[in-house]
Order: sequence, then structure tokens, then C-alpha cells
Amino acid sequence: MKTDESTKAATVFLQNLPGAVSKLKNRLQRDYERAYPGLGDLVRIVLDEEEAKAWELSFPHLFLPDLVEAHIAQLNLQPADTRHESVLVPHNFAKIDNYQPAFSLCG
Repeated sequence: MKTDESTKAATVFLQNLPGAVSKLKNRLQRDYERAYPGLGDLVRIVLDEEEAKAWELSFPHLFLPDLVEAHIAQLNLQPADTRHESVLVPHNFAKIDNYQPAFSLCG
């Protein structure tokens, strides 16, 4: 039944969410400590504060990087390079060779 499948998917998501947030937090910590080697304690404090705020939102793993970046900006520091090529690979739509304009009439 579809309801059972969606319930199972939601349960798995909620079980995996703390681990995903923890991994993200560790990655952000490494990135910011690499960018600011002498500020490891400050980075840990910022990450702890922003993780607590992120958990109050519906999808903490989506908001944590932006919350940390905003907090770092308030400290007059530049955000660290947190882009990892292995995480998301953007599709390059400009390289499509068989582009053909399509017209459609609505109506």
C-alpha cells in the first residue's frame, strides 16, 4: 500500500537525518578550520549554535550551511569554500548538441 511505503520512507529519513546533519557539521567544521586555522574554537562554537537553530527548522541539513555562513559573516569573516564537487554535479545544459527550438500553441 502506498501509505505504508511513504510511512516507511519517512521513518528511514528521520532515522538517517541526525547522522546526515552530523556528517555535514563535520564537513563544515573541516572547511572552516582550513579557512581559519587559528579559529578552531570559534568555528566549533558557531557550528554548535547554528546546529541548535537548524534543528528547530523542518530540514536542518538544508539550512545549517546558510546559518553558519550568515553567522561567520556577522563576525566579519569570509565564508569558507564549502563546495565539494562530489556532492552535486551541476548539469551543463549549454553543451546539448541537438538543440532544436520547439513551439507549442496553447489554447
